[in-house]
Amino acid sequence: MLKELSIRNYALIDNLSLSFEDGLNILTGETGAGKSIIVGSLSFLLGSKADVDVIRTGSEDAGVSAVIEIGPQNKDVLDWLSARDIALEDRTIMVRRNIKSSGRSSIYVQNIPFTRGDLTELMGMLFDLHGQHDHESLMRKDTHRRCLDRFAGLEEDAAAFNNLFLSLAEKKKALELSLNSARNREERIELLSYAVDEISKAAPRPGETKELEAEAQRLASFEKLSREAAAAAAFLFDGEASVLTAARKARSSMEAAASMDESLVGTSKRMEELYYEAEDLAEEVRAYRDNLSYDPGRLEEVEDRLGLLFRLQKKYVSRSGTETEEISRDSEEAILAYRVQAEQEIEALSQSEENREKLKTEIAGLERDMAGRAAELSSRRTGAAQTLGNQINGILQKLGMPKARFAVTVASKGKGPGGNLICGPWGADEVEFRISANSGEPLKELARIASGGELSRVMLAVKTVLAQSDTIETLVFDEIDTGIGGEVALAVGEYLTKIGKFKQIFCITHLASIAVRAGNHIRVEKREVSGRTQTVVRVLSQRNRREEIARMLAGDSAGTAALAHADDLLSKYGKGR
Repeated sequence: MLKELSIRNYALIDNLSLSFEDGLNILTGETGAGKSIIVGSLSFLLGSKADVDVIRTGSEDAGVSAVIEIGPQNKDVLDWLSARDIALEDRTIMVRRNIKSSGRSSIYVQNIPFTRGDLTELMGMLFDLHGQHDHESLMRKDTHRRCLDRFAGLEEDAAAFNNLFLSLAEKKKALELSLNSARNREERIELLSYAVDEISKAAPRPGETKELEAEAQRLASFEKLSREAAAAAAFLFDGEASVLTAARKARSSMEAAASMDESLVGTSKRMEELYYEAEDLAEEVRAYRDNLSYDPGRLEEVEDRLGLLFRLQKKYVSRSGTETEEISRDSEEAILAYRVQAEQEIEALSQSEENREKLKTEIAGLERDMAGRAAELSSRRTGAAQTLGNQINGILQKLGMPKARFAVTVASKGKGPGGNLICGPWGADEVEFRISANSGEPLKELARIASGGELSRVMLAVKTVLAQSDTIETLVFDEIDTGIGGEVALAVGEYLTKIGKFKQIFCITHLASIAVRAGNHIRVEKREVSGRTQTVVRVLSQRNRREEIARMLAGDSAGTAALAHADDLLSKYGKGR
């Protein structure tokens, strides 16, 4: 759930901080006030492409940050963060994204640098932004199966099938290796054994290359290094003009001065500290100078060792490398990882005929088990898909789309040469949400809905049905009231309220019948400050809400009739503040 949003130098926004509540948050304001700018800044934070045009005129950069609370039910997000060693603070994470006028962008989650791909993946598990074709999880086919399984209560069954699928894949790979011809297998074992032996004898240590390069640099630069160290020592402590001698004299003089003027006591102490610091520094430089030694034999050893590490890397990691290629900083880890892989492959290749027969028996048993589970999943998904589609269609009728036809299709991946079902990691099904928005039109992918308003209403219907099973916690609707009014608008407000019992909702609207449903009503305004236009926001009190609803109804926040109408709507549907 989004707790706080801070926007700096973004479009018309100078500096803005907002706090949000759970439930239904409504943003209203005059056309052009900047409501979409706030949604745009949130889209930027969710991972949309960065564009320097969003930077406020006269600024060098723009930034958006958010404090997001992660609910305990969102296990996918918690597992994702844990896998990257990102810890929550009071159940929250801080996400920051900045863009400079040069076009460079930086992203941080809990002060840890992130790529835009990682940011999009994380925020896609937390937010759905509707009204634009970005960040909409239900637009991606890979989420359709997951949503259907959650609706049908099949998540554990699907996870069990996935574990079975992975286990079968591992055993098939092991059998394939084992079934290689004896000659090829022996040649491969001999080649891998040589690699294991060579790497074991070399015994590379993680980080060794970096250490050796530093040592080689010191040894190769000994003459200059010795000369510079000697010069530094001379300046520090050799002779009457040295730093240490000057510091000693300055300390003595300042102590004498402080004995005559108390205001110099602090300065005297600092001078004393300066002297001791110079003395310590002189001792360090003296020790470094005295311990410098040149060993041409060691330089040769280091260079030979670096050459060996490079050859191992070229041979077992970067096989396309050249003689002038620099050794990778993580080459030792990669070389050692290759040895582990080689040892595992040797073990697999060395399996006896008895083990191969055992593998064949296990694979046959897993395939039978998987086929039965896949058929059961398909049957239950097909039944749940019909129910889910019917429920969504029922809501679409009330949302001003009486001709719409929504369907959850569960198609088989087909059968293999042996007549067995073709299975993927999650079963034998291709699950997809499809819709026909008008009579006589064929079912199409959700992404092919042209109208942002239609798309938002479809997503509202889907989210209403999935509200208790879908783990995405925050929904943003930017164009949900496009082309609607009257009873449809009342129905949209009703369903937004229903989802708000389970989710956090952000909705930009121009319709009073939707705005009155807000649990947290925010007005967006455009003002001129010091000759510049700025977008500002304020959370409305009950009195301010009444006036804002009246303005939305009649364009007049003080008219008696408009205020009376606003009072009527608020009494029927408003939650108040």
